[in-house]
Amino acid sequence: MDFKNEVVDLVASQVDLPKEKIAALIERPKNAKMGDYAFPAFILAKTLRKNPAMIAQDIAENLSSDNFASIKAVGPYVNFAIDHEKLVSSTLKDILSEKEHYGDQKFGEGNIPIDMSSPNIAKPMSMGHLRSTVIGNSIAKTMEKVGYTPIKINYLGDYGTQFGKLIAAYKHWGNEEDVKKDPIMNLFHYYVRFHKEAENNPELDDEGREWFKKLEDGDPEAVKLWKWFREVSLEDFKRIYKELGVTFDSYNGEAFFNDKMQPVIDELKEKGLLHESRGAQVVDMGPDENPAIIVKSDGTSIYLTRDLAAAEWRMKEYNFVKMLYVVGNEQAQHFVELKTVLKKMGYDWSDEIHHVPFGLITQGGKKLSTRKGNVVFLDQVLKDAISLAKKQIEEKNPDLADKDQVAHDVGVGAVIFHDLKNDRLDNFDFDLDEVVRFEGDTGPYVQYTNARAQSVLRKAAAMGEKRSEGDFALDDDWAFAVAKDLADFPRIIARSADKFEPSVIAKFALDLAKKFNKYYANVKILTKDDKIGARLALVQATSIVLTEALRLLGVNAPKEM
Repeated sequence: MDFKNEVVDLVASQVDLPKEKIAALIERPKNAKMGDYAFPAFILAKTLRKNPAMIAQDIAENLSSDNFASIKAVGPYVNFAIDHEKLVSSTLKDILSEKEHYGDQKFGEGNIPIDMSSPNIAKPMSMGHLRSTVIGNSIAKTMEKVGYTPIKINYLGDYGTQFGKLIAAYKHWGNEEDVKKDPIMNLFHYYVRFHKEAENNPELDDEGREWFKKLEDGDPEAVKLWKWFREVSLEDFKRIYKELGVTFDSYNGEAFFNDKMQPVIDELKEKGLLHESRGAQVVDMGPDENPAIIVKSDGTSIYLTRDLAAAEWRMKEYNFVKMLYVVGNEQAQHFVELKTVLKKMGYDWSDEIHHVPFGLITQGGKKLSTRKGNVVFLDQVLKDAISLAKKQIEEKNPDLADKDQVAHDVGVGAVIFHDLKNDRLDNFDFDLDEVVRFEGDTGPYVQYTNARAQSVLRKAAAMGEKRSEGDFALDDDWAFAVAKDLADFPRIIARSADKFEPSVIAKFALDLAKKFNKYYANVKILTKDDKIGARLALVQATSIVLTEALRLLGVNAPKEM
């Protein structure tokens, strides 16, 4: 039952405002004793030329509903207090019948390509790649939950001047046998060395540019080396994605669009959008704006050229209703240029391209940088997280079956959850010991709460007790607080989808876990009385929703910990 919608309908019966406007005005009182929803009457004061408190009184006097314990005016607000038993009963009934499909919606339909993760080949995946990967993965799951068809694209960084530099580095210091033994780390060390040496020897940068030009022109040696670098890199990336539980529908990287750029350049010329500036081919962005470079003065393409080709190809291939780019906040100007150029080309679908930016992960307050060698490798962080989780499991539950799998789910889940509980635009500092704690605002805390709920259900089964199938009447404040959160889950999912913001779901999961743990501490769930079946229904419904919330974040929910 949607109590908020009923509030909107009731208010709409008394005031001359569209329902959409009323819904936007409805508030949640900060003090729960004041009610569950509130409508601010002062919005009507100017129109009705009356005191807001009097307007609120008039509205409240004319409203009644069996689903609300009280509807009364409190100052300029009309406050609605939900009937506890009705909310608990209707919410549990919905969850237990719909199970993991509770919260499914038809928010939209159609394809949504999501450009995410996108590491550069020949470099190990670092913590810097975590955010795009897990934010994109969670958004994909949430979009599917609300009716869309997500298409996860790993737009590999497998083209560009840096690969000319890498080839030059390999030619100077590379050794085939070393690369075969440990491909990624050795290629990475060549890349770091190149940049250090280039600081004192600028000719190296010229060499790098020359090798990239050779690669673009199809030079056999350059192409052979590049293909080798790509193959060994992808193998390593897939190993880490498996650890994270992330899959992709496409690995078409920048190189895939190499032969699709010239048609875009030709199209820009035909449409009169391309002109020369300082030897480069550019598109004007408007007054007081720097032009968008399409072809550099040395004749090579740039990132924007390939992204234009990729956007056109994806529209033809997927006929998308939206396209998302989960890319760091520092690339905001690039996506302004991408959308602007596509719009100038006459593609109105560019309005449905959305840059989903995010902040930085720092360590000790310092930005991580691959180029300078100041990097934290993602696979090592995951290994350390799993090890920390296993250590705590050994202390808390040494006889736990399948300890290794649970430690994996908890350790990896902790890293993912910590990222996603932060508003995506925020920067945050990463401290692994804090991340993998079983207490506090952590993933393991939510997982442990779910395992606790499952433990209660196992104990009940051993006692021969089952959850109620129909009588869910619970009216205590602890049960109501849990059920109120459970009832809010569909709205939370819709909000997360609308804002492309996984933290909405992560924060909800933390709040629900805290409320359930208060319930667990204050109510004797397994007392054999006429309410035990209803209490077990609440426990099961909580586990269903916590498990689904974690799934939408890309986190597994072990039944024992």
